[in-house]
Amino acid sequence: MVKWMSDYDAIGIAEGFIAHDRPSQYYEAWQHLIDSGLAWTLQGWFGRHAMSLIEEGLCQSPKKIKAPTE
Repeated sequence: MVKWMSDYDAIGIAEGFIAHDRPSQYYEAWQHLIDSGLAWTLQGWFGRHAMSLIEEGLCQSPKKIKAPTE
């Protein structure tokens, strides 16, 4: 997940109401939505588009957080 990007920024870039400086920021925004889980809780097209980006290799599957061992 990109550290500088807020959830609002990621949603705005994905929806197009916030401009991005370079194409990679678009994919960083989507990766943020995927990693944070937001892509799966927003309107249905977010999840469908996120899956398309993953299938095309433009984004990665959500990173699994490993539980600490006792």
